[in-house]
Order: sequence, then C-alpha cells, then structure tokens
Amino acid sequence: MLTFLGAALARPAAAEDIVDVLRRSQQMRLEAMPLAAEGPKVQAIRRSFEHLRANLPDDLTAELRVVSAGTVAETLHGRIVVAHESLADLPEGARLFVLAHELGHVASQHWQQMGAVYRHWIPGEVKPETTDPVAGPLGREASATSHRQEYEADAYALQVLRRLGRSPQDAFAAFMQQGTLQDTATHPGTRKRVASLRAAIAGAAASGRDAE
Repeated sequence: MLTFLGAALARPAAAEDIVDVLRRSQQMRLEAMPLAAEGPKVQAIRRSFEHLRANLPDDLTAELRVVSAGTVAETLHGRIVVAHESLADLPEGARLFVLAHELGHVASQHWQQMGAVYRHWIPGEVKPETTDPVAGPLGREASATSHRQEYEADAYALQVLRRLGRSPQDAFAAFMQQGTLQDTATHPGTRKRVASLRAAIAGAAASGRDAE
C-alpha cells in the first residue's frame, strides 16, 4: 500500500520521482530516531555487528546506528542498519540473528528491488493523478515483495549463524523474544517465518544427506 511511504508521499516535492519520495520518507524515519547514549548496551550491539561483518564479504557496505526509539531493528536506505538499544538485552545468538537478518536485506539489495517495484507503477513525477489509480495494485505487489524479502533475510541470517558455528535455535530464540506477531503489510507473521526457517533447516539437512 502507499502507506509504505508515510508522510513523505502526502507532501511530494516538485518533480520528485517515486524513489526520491521513498528515500525522503526513510530519511524522515531515520532523523526521528534519537541515537542511544554510549554505554554497555551500545557496545554490546556494536561488538555483535562487527563480529558479523568480519565474517561477511568485504564489499558488503553497511553502517550501524544504535537508537533509543523505534522498532527493534530495521534497514534504511538499503545500507543503514538501525538497532534499538534493547537488542543488547537479548542472548548473543538471538542478537546475532536479528542483526544478520538486517544485513541480509543489505546483501540482497532489497532496497533497490523495492524501488524498482514502485518505479514500475509510478514511472514519472509523483502526483495524485499518477499515484491514486495504482494505489491498490502497487500496494499488493509492494506487500508481497516485502514479505518475500523478509523470508530471504531470515534465510540469509540462518546461513550466517551456521557459518559462525551457531545453532539454528538462536534464530528461534530471536522470535520467542519478540512474541507471536501477526501478518502486517510489510512482514509475515511469526508462525509463518518460523515455519519457513524450519523448512530451510530441513532442506539443508536433506541436501547434506544427499551429498553423502
């Protein structure tokens, strides 16, 4: 749905294209989140992030910002991983999974993919006569794309945990800490994501047996 854009779409600047609006919307979100005060929580999250970065390709460009307001974790502008300071309260394995999930969005270029979806439906200047007629189909495709990207980022994080010698249970622990969430426009519900992870684990196990 066009609510993905938040307030930015309601006040498009002259001659902006849809990706400009998306970028401005995310910048507004970023600026609304205060940085967390330096301390043990920020340091713990930073250590986990750097541990992951050290085990990922050097050309993966990502920046970490630890904040004191907003969601637990999200990726903005396709490269800025925003983590709430409460992430430090999770067990290390669960924290690594959450951060690896966000890095999965970066590695998979999900920001660019979503921009392409929006630009397909709104190829020119952003104005009511171009956005209103496509709001329904754009919203449905954007939501489906976002759900697919969440599953992909979960699978990426699972692979990273395996590379680090961590147990898949760390992934499930991350979901348990958040509680059971229902589907939203941008995220599949917890049960669906856990089921997808279990299927990925079973598939990997089967592949390992087939290779023997």
